[in-house]
Amino acid sequence: MTTTPSPPLRATIIGTIAILLWALLALFTTWAKGIPPFQLLTLTFFIAFVSGFILLACKGKSSFKSLKQKPIVWIVSVGGLFGYHLFYFIALHNAPAVEASLIAYLWPLLIVFFSALLPGEKLYWFHIAGTITGLTGAILIVTKGQSLSWNADHYMGYLAAIACALTWSGYSVLNRKFKEVPSDAVTGFCGATALLGLVFHLGTETWVPPTETQWLAILALGLGPVGLAFFVWDYGTKHGDIQVLGALSYGAPLLSTLLLVAVGLAQASWTIAIACLLIVGGALLASAKMLRPTDVPKRSASASK
Repeated sequence: MTTTPSPPLRATIIGTIAILLWALLALFTTWAKGIPPFQLLTLTFFIAFVSGFILLACKGKSSFKSLKQKPIVWIVSVGGLFGYHLFYFIALHNAPAVEASLIAYLWPLLIVFFSALLPGEKLYWFHIAGTITGLTGAILIVTKGQSLSWNADHYMGYLAAIACALTWSGYSVLNRKFKEVPSDAVTGFCGATALLGLVFHLGTETWVPPTETQWLAILALGLGPVGLAFFVWDYGTKHGDIQVLGALSYGAPLLSTLLLVAVGLAQASWTIAIACLLIVGGALLASAKMLRPTDVPKRSASASK
């Protein structure tokens, strides 16, 4: 007899789809290499907007009501989507990629910590231990086991990377405050992000005509890692276990690296194997409470009192 997952578990599983899709970012971005950052951002988010718009049209005119949201919802959501990429681009431009990426990838850890501020959420030791274990694995993936070289001259890039981590973690946690906002609204947020990207592209970059391969990569990014991923992440952070999602997010760089190894763009190593054990082990540890079936009747019993 099959059992239907509880709503929080189902939402967490849906949110995990975003992590799987983000694992494709490195591969697709490699194929789109040569396209200026803000041009790539504009095109991919525009594709996400168009695909979302088509789905809304298929659902009927009433579905477009989801785009009518309070200004604070637009500010937080567009600020999260565009702000994360803006700060990440600034970080990469002003600091070495390894150090900048490592700092920026503190956002899963920050999500776990910030989630303790949400009503009804409680931070347990295994959430912290699991997430830090996953972070250790992510460090191995990003640095390839090599030492880091921090340079005070790159402080602007480091600060931007910190802002990047704070922006995405803050958006993901604050998103829990807008449970009543349907995920269809992400269509509008993607459109606004594409528009902001276009403004920055026109002001700072020169248009580069994409090749056929680059167009395919852009389309894939817009439909997957930059499209569907943000819709399912929105749903997961609103209705799922946000602490587990934060810990699981460290699986993205691991899966991304494994995918690059599979297609011959990276070499397998013991560093990757150790990182795999740390990230998977950390994710299981952080998910301890959700994975224990005995928790379900306990919660139900306490709720009935």
